[in-house]
Amino acid sequence: MTSETSGWYARLDHECPERTEQIETWLDSWLEATKKRQPIAAALPNNWPTLPAGLLSNPGNVLDHLLARYDAQNDGRSPRGVYAPPARFVDAVLHDELHHGTNKKKEPPATLSLAALPPSFRGFAKQFNEDINEDGTIEGSGESEKNRTESGIPIPFADPCVGAGLFAERMLRIHAERLARHSPKERREDTLRLLEGLQLVDTSEVAVNSARKRIVIVLARLGLVDLEGEGDDGMVGLSEAEMIVESNVRCMDPLMGEWPWNERPMLLISRPPWLRIKDRFRGHPDGSNLRKELSSQLREFKGADGKPRFSAIKGNVNLYRLYIERSLQISQRGGRVRLVVPSSVLREKSSLPLRKLLVESNGWDTVWSFPEDSRLLFGGSQGVSVIGITVGEETDVLTSFGPLLVDDISPGRGLSTDAPFLELERGPWSTWTDTSWAVPKMPRDEVSRSRTITAIGRLADKPRLVEEGTGLNPSGRAIKVRVGEVERSVWKKEICDWAGKSDEVPFIRSSHINFIDGKGVVAHPALGPHSEKKKSAWKGPSQMSVQSRIVCQSVVNPHSERRLVWAVVPEGCVLGNSVSFLDLPKEVEDGLSEKFGSLEEGLSLLADRLNTEDLDLWSRAWAANNNVNNYEIEMLPFEVAEDGSPFSLLSN
Repeated sequence: MTSETSGWYARLDHECPERTEQIETWLDSWLEATKKRQPIAAALPNNWPTLPAGLLSNPGNVLDHLLARYDAQNDGRSPRGVYAPPARFVDAVLHDELHHGTNKKKEPPATLSLAALPPSFRGFAKQFNEDINEDGTIEGSGESEKNRTESGIPIPFADPCVGAGLFAERMLRIHAERLARHSPKERREDTLRLLEGLQLVDTSEVAVNSARKRIVIVLARLGLVDLEGEGDDGMVGLSEAEMIVESNVRCMDPLMGEWPWNERPMLLISRPPWLRIKDRFRGHPDGSNLRKELSSQLREFKGADGKPRFSAIKGNVNLYRLYIERSLQISQRGGRVRLVVPSSVLREKSSLPLRKLLVESNGWDTVWSFPEDSRLLFGGSQGVSVIGITVGEETDVLTSFGPLLVDDISPGRGLSTDAPFLELERGPWSTWTDTSWAVPKMPRDEVSRSRTITAIGRLADKPRLVEEGTGLNPSGRAIKVRVGEVERSVWKKEICDWAGKSDEVPFIRSSHINFIDGKGVVAHPALGPHSEKKKSAWKGPSQMSVQSRIVCQSVVNPHSERRLVWAVVPEGCVLGNSVSFLDLPKEVEDGLSEKFGSLEEGLSLLADRLNTEDLDLWSRAWAANNNVNNYEIEMLPFEVAEDGSPFSLLSN
């Protein structure tokens, strides 16, 4: 967002600090401007700041942004840096979904396609094949016609967190564009059919009221609703439109309420809230209790069948995961679900139960992945994904598009034809991920993609680093991955700049671990030159310093050359919690010491093996975020030889 438009919102807050008033005033002005066929700027109050050119063309985008700021403030979050999905992005999702499956032809039950017959025979043949089109495809059955408008939109069409009605508005615009050549009567009848097929809900009264008004205004701007009368052959009357919209845009909690329509959605498209329960009610005086109560309710909630409604709850409850599962529950079998969610769902451990549900009980067939630097502002610091699922069907192949850029969005069709993609066939995909169904993060250029795929193929069937009974750890206690003992915010008085005094102990942070000339190096002033002295000394309890350990960075720069850097920290150092280390069983340490002459030498050779390019490529492909999580290290594929080669603890 440009400084001009963001500055307008800041000036608006100064003139009109009440955010619900901002929303209501904007909607009233948009309605008045529509009646008078004027730009919205002409209808805004005189005391409002002058509307910049960047906000003139799409009043709906401003409404989305105003509601996003209201929601953020209501949750106790900062309204600054909050954005709504842009219309261009939403249009791409809708167009792509509306074209889903349309390229599949059904051959007629005949020896020859109708298109193969001479023109003079086609009329005669069509008397016996009334359901066959000119191009040889079969016309839609009565059932499919019932579930689709003349404009080609599957109904019922649902959005369980409608917000200010962004997806509904863009769908109505596609509907109007597709009916442009139809007669006024056909347009009116099909518009009524679409309105009656809407199933839109939200937990916020402000959002619901905004969506209702927006839908009516947009229909009026499209020439489909008469704001001044009872309508005619080509337009729906205002009172009739408002009555239908009020009935089909409702305020309720879709997570813990029952879906209020008898017919299940055929198409559900939404952007659920990306919000952890721990981030709700931050500004509320009783926020802590409210968060605990909400988390408990969601975990224990049972549906009408008496079973827990949410089976995929794990770790910190994030609402978008619950909306994914709920969307699958309320949609009809064979219906389509398309959701805009954070990319972390594709790889993070806490989303594993959800991915199993998507793959093993449904047909998860597509995912778009936009990384953090894709310039999609509404994702904030997170990557953005769009997942496409057919409810109740089987997952055979998942087509993963990415990494995508804003320029890959193609107006009127979805994604551009040259957008990078990877097809994950169920069998190999299962082996790659040990049935966790994580979706790898691929590089964009072909050479790097090929190297990454090759590395994954070589490593996928290797034992994991923490497994017992392997060449590294033949028996005994499993290897553990832990973070350094010192949290800087807790021990800040014991941490100081390095001065080389006798009472100082080296304090090792993530920034001290570098990759130089193909090796992991601890660049600390006590261990070598050209290293950072700031906050590098420890003056706390001496028992915090222990024997040699093999360490890895826990926090990395996503643009750094390597994701994993392993190094050996010598005895007598203290580790900060930005560093992870391997807590090795005594049997493994003894084996390393015996085999290589000392523990430190054995750890150094182990670090070299862990610093291979293949393992770094593997780590990048399966990274859930910019942190090197301990579970990610635990599941690294790692194999040491058991045949007498230089790195084998089992050889004589």
